[in-house]
Amino acid sequence: MPAEPGPHDPAVRRTLAVAPGGRLADALAEAILGMVRSGELAPGRKLPAERDLVSRFGVSRVAVREAIAALAGRGVLQIRRGHRPIVQEPDIGRAIGNLGELVRHLVLEESGAWNLFEARIFVEAALVRHAAQHARPADIAALEAALADNRAAVGDGPRFYATDVAFHAVLYRVPGNPIFPALQQAFVGWLSASWARMPHAVEIDRMNCRAHEAILEAIMRRDADRAERTLRGHLAAAWEFVRAGF
Repeated sequence: MPAEPGPHDPAVRRTLAVAPGGRLADALAEAILGMVRSGELAPGRKLPAERDLVSRFGVSRVAVREAIAALAGRGVLQIRRGHRPIVQEPDIGRAIGNLGELVRHLVLEESGAWNLFEARIFVEAALVRHAAQHARPADIAALEAALADNRAAVGDGPRFYATDVAFHAVLYRVPGNPIFPALQQAFVGWLSASWARMPHAVEIDRMNCRAHEAILEAIMRRDADRAERTLRGHLAAAWEFVRAGF
């Protein structure tokens, strides 16, 4: 196999913007991403054949394969064995989910789990304040329905967990920004192993349900300070159960 052109090769510099000391694969990934952003490669379209990318950009097949793998990891390309990669529609949930393996490794330790849990508290504190100030009648109705499901699930561990997640999910939907629900799904996935180690008891379910009731009451009263204070206390108590599992 011929040697891969180096970053100082003049022929390469005419086609790829290679940073000093950079890798051709990274520069090629950015060039392909530029084709996607410009519309030259639209979502749903197949990537040019490997040999065509080799010829067009003057790089090796190794660099092409590394660039494709990097873009697949970023959610830009979908890879299927035996098929050319396909350009994917931008999706914030998929982009956040691509961090999953790294984050799951971090939460194996208590300090890593706390950093993630603290980030969740920070986000939800802002969301509950927003809900208290801006929730529409439909949002209140969604919270009431989620609370009713949560109350009915007390004592049923898996069902209570699902309805607990669903109650908090409403808070992430109130602003109408798709990034927040995607972030909540990521928090749930990243922290699921930690939550699985938490103790489960009817009294714990009741305590969490009462906290949800108090959060909803504060939102309905448009009391942002009380809503945030109640939510922070609720999640601080939840953290203590998570921490006990380490």
